[in-house]
This record gives sequence, structure tokens and C-alpha cells, in this order.
Amino acid sequence: MREIVFDTETTGLSFSGGDRLVEIGCVEMINRVETGQVFHAYYHPERPMAAEAQAVHGLSDAFLSDKPRFADAADALIAFIGDAPLIAHNAGFDFSFLNGELHKCGRSLVCTTRMIDTLQIARQRHPGAKHTLDALCSRYGIDRSHRVLHGALLDAQLLAQVYVELMGGRQIGLSLVSETATAAVAASAARPAASVRPARTFQPSEGELAAHAAFLSKVSDPIWTAA
Repeated sequence: MREIVFDTETTGLSFSGGDRLVEIGCVEMINRVETGQVFHAYYHPERPMAAEAQAVHGLSDAFLSDKPRFADAADALIAFIGDAPLIAHNAGFDFSFLNGELHKCGRSLVCTTRMIDTLQIARQRHPGAKHTLDALCSRYGIDRSHRVLHGALLDAQLLAQVYVELMGGRQIGLSLVSETATAAVAASAARPAASVRPARTFQPSEGELAAHAAFLSKVSDPIWTAA
């Protein structure tokens, strides 16, 4: 199964309030194993960067000044995510910006049925604990020492590891009975029962006993008659 883990960086907290998407990072997973295929892009927000947001991700107006507008670069992102489920931490936030940008440039929205929220999963699995990405990395022993500022691709890569742990860990793909073996057992059970042959009789006949006695009578000095 193909899934996309993603994260976004923005100019603020509300797309409906005028904030815009400035960075997105996506990590492809097949059967919850990273394939090495990623998507990463920066976008010009067409508005000034809020100081509070820049303090979080470090993306300045000067850095974003030569980046494409989302509308001009949306095709590559749309092609990468395809129709796969999309996994994010506090996914409602990321979906609001992704779909806000898609709507703004006249593209089809991503259906929220494709949304998987690792924050909700973490709350169910670890009630009462801290559920930030940093806290979950600490819980599962995931190295985040290189995470100084928020970055969409780096956070998506960390979240991909957290997601695997939330869903059962690295052993999720292991099974004592493989799918092939299971299918073989099922196929065997579906076969019609073989007809049972009647038991063979090995009791010697009268003629065989007489022939055997005649043969033994010709043996000279047999050991079975020795004293």
C-alpha cells in the first residue's frame, strides 16, 4: 500500500485569515517502508512573512522571493501525491493549507477521507502523555538531534518513523505464517477428499504356507533347529 507522509510550513496559522503555504515536504512509503522517494518544494507566499512564523521555520521574505507561486508549481505536487492516503501530524491544519492553495488555483481538493492524523493516533495510544513530534521521537528513540528549526521535509521524515512506531513498530510486516503459506493451506482445504482404499490383507494363504514349509525342508542343518 502506498502512503504519503507530509508536513507543511506556512506564514501563520490560518489560511482563511490570509496566511499561505511556503514549504511542503512529502515522503513516500510502501507497506510502511520508506522508498527513498520524496517531494520537497518552497513557494512564494505573495505576502510578507510573519515574524512569529519565521522564528519557527527560518524562512524569510528574501529566501522565498525567487520561489515559484503555488499555482505555478502545483502540478508536480499533485502528481507525486497521486491518490495515496496522506499522513500528517495535526493533519487538519496541513490539509486546510493544502486544500486552500488547491482551491485558490482552481484545482481539485484532496478528499479528507484520505487524511490520517498521527496526533489523533498518538492521543489514543498514549493518553495523558505529550504528543508533539519531538515528544514522540523521544518516546520511540528516534534521533532528532539535527532538527534545529522546523523544516517540512525533515519533519515529514521524522514523522514517517513515528508513524511506523505508532502503527506497531518495525515488526508490523513480520508474520509466522506468510501470505503464500496461508494461501496454500486454504487451497489444500478446498481440495476434495481423496478416496480411501480398503486395507490390504497380509495373512499368508494355505498354499503360501505349504510352499514355505517345503522350502525350509530342503535347508540342511538350519540354525533355527540348533540346540
